[in-house]
This record gives sequence, structure tokens and C-alpha cells, in this order.
Amino acid sequence: MRQSLIARSAADTEACGAQLARALPRSRPQMLQIQLHGELGAGKTTLARGFLQALGFAGLVRSPTYTLVESYVLDAVTVVHTDLYRLQDPAELEALGLRDLADGGHVWLVEWPERAGAWLPPADIDITLAARPAFHSIELRGSTAAGARWLAQAQG
Repeated sequence: MRQSLIARSAADTEACGAQLARALPRSRPQMLQIQLHGELGAGKTTLARGFLQALGFAGLVRSPTYTLVESYVLDAVTVVHTDLYRLQDPAELEALGLRDLADGGHVWLVEWPERAGAWLPPADIDITLAARPAFHSIELRGSTAAGARWLAQAQG
């Protein structure tokens, strides 16, 4: 399952994240993971902001570039937003305690997942964002069966 979108504004990128949040499967016996790929300024955190706001988070969503991990405990789900840009070695992930957050009812939003090497489990949805001169492109791919169903539901 694949989907391609064009975002002409930050609001369009946030809307993509919100669409995924609204389609989030109600029954989550296992953790779900979205991996966000793209260069600096491509819109990864903007998409995460739209996702979190659609789930009811009203606060400020910043990139966890310096904290590396931010957890948002919401009514229906715990969202773990992580930015791995500053990692020098995938072994550094162990100290972040992410394994303790790999439970059902948790959704991970992972920026810069390529910095984790093979440490991360496979993404359910891979999203690649790219800044173009007049717009941003957003490519979504359901990478697991659960991710493909989730993305199909989001496409509605």
C-alpha cells in the first residue's frame, strides 16, 4: 500500500499526520511504528505535530532533537516521538529505554530511523518527506500487514 501527497504548506503536512492519527487502529495488541525519513526541514516534526494534535494533545510539539525521546500519554494511546539525528552509534539506543516503551497501546514516531541501524523493529508505515522548491512531497508506504491496513483506513 502506497500513497503520494503534495503539501503546499505546513498545515497540509500536519493534515497528513492528523489523517493517520484518526485512522489509528483501535485495537493495538502490539506497538505500532511510523518511521519518518527526510532531510532537515523536510517536515518530519510538522507531520508528528499534526498526528499528536489529532489525538488530543494541545501543547507545543517540538522536535526531540536534544531530548531524543518525548512521550505523550494521551487518553487512547501513548505516543513516543523520537529523533535519532544526534546518535553517533546505534548502540546508544539502549540507554534511551525505548525497549521499555515497545508495548501494545504505544505508537512510535521515529525521525532519522536510519541512525538506528538494525536496532529498530520494522516500521509499520514508512514516510519519506522531501522539500521541493514550491512544495513538499510526502510518500507513505505500509511496510507491514498492520501498516498497510492502517494506511488503507487513512486513505478512506
